[in-house]
Amino acid sequence: MTNVQLDQIRYDAQGLVPAVVQDAVSKDVLMLAYMNADSLQRTVDTGKTWFWSRSRGELWNKGATSGHTQQVVSMKYDCDADTLLVLVNQTGPACHNGTYTCFTKEIEAAGDAAVKKSDVISGSPDAGTGNPVSEGDRFSILSKLESVIASREAERPEGAYTTYLFEKGIDKILKKVGEEAAEVIIAAKNRDHDELRYETSDLIFHLMVLMRESKLPLDDVLAELGRRHISKSK
Repeated sequence: MTNVQLDQIRYDAQGLVPAVVQDAVSKDVLMLAYMNADSLQRTVDTGKTWFWSRSRGELWNKGATSGHTQQVVSMKYDCDADTLLVLVNQTGPACHNGTYTCFTKEIEAAGDAAVKKSDVISGSPDAGTGNPVSEGDRFSILSKLESVIASREAERPEGAYTTYLFEKGIDKILKKVGEEAAEVIIAAKNRDHDELRYETSDLIFHLMVLMRESKLPLDDVLAELGRRHISKSK
């Protein structure tokens, strides 16, 4: 944001503006906090999120004590200029409770059950796996998987395989991607449909772990595929 843009922000009577913080990679909403003019300026100047604590009455730099910092990727304000959207690369959990996101509690609204039921094709197992396929979005599982991988990276639950991969680091993740790619080739050469389905799933999972480690959003990959399709169709 430029100084001109900062001047457009409309603060409330307490001199505050709500800031919705979103993971730039997975697009999960991580938290809601408040900024005043000073904390917003510090955020712009440092590239790290600064907020105003309403309970303590002081500025606070997210992650200054916990190490769970937020590197700003971009900031926007809404049409009324009274709410901020801050996209960040999150290190560790965003919530003080130790969870990846602060939004972990669900409220079931009227119609939720009907919507969930209608989203599933009755009696249509996914390629013989026994898992129902979403009628509304064939690829919603990729979005869900991206969110789960992001939470594993942040929370590092003990015993989780994804935790193991992140803790071992990039070399281990790359090794697994290579191994799974080789197994996909072998399955294809064997003309084994079930084996190919299984190994392809493993490869996609490990690729998405690699993407998370590299802070590459799935949206960017889909956009690249879209650009190639448009280019070749001209």
